[in-house]
Amino acid sequence: MSSPANAGHMMAPAQLSDGSELVLRVMPLPADVNANGDIFGGWIMAQVDLAGAVLPARIAKGRIATVAVNQFVFKQPVSLGDLLSFYSRVTRVGTTSVTVRVEVYAERNPAQLQVVKVTEADLTYVAIDRDGKPRALPVRD
Repeated sequence: MSSPANAGHMMAPAQLSDGSELVLRVMPLPADVNANGDIFGGWIMAQVDLAGAVLPARIAKGRIATVAVNQFVFKQPVSLGDLLSFYSRVTRVGTTSVTVRVEVYAERNPAQLQVVKVTEADLTYVAIDRDGKPRALPVRD
């Protein structure tokens, strides 16, 4: 399991040791809190879907749609004030689809900064045409 090289010491890096790219950084707002006082899981899932789409959209060079959430694991709760960093890595490229791994790290406790993995997910996106039908991915360089 890869983690930021400086986990527990500094802010989350721009890239993980496995080559995953930083594709999104966001801080949840008070409106995103659930009844337990943690950040609502559905909000985190929506952010993961946005982050997961970045690399497939580049590969598809056009419209894409989420077709599957193959795995989604909440490892730790996310708290108000956490700065979330979303990392994405392509794990499979098919004829029409791209599967990515998204890992989410939280920077918390600014006085004694900690970086902890809070979520990981595997998602599949498909390239679509104007009618929403699957289309072949462009030939990659």
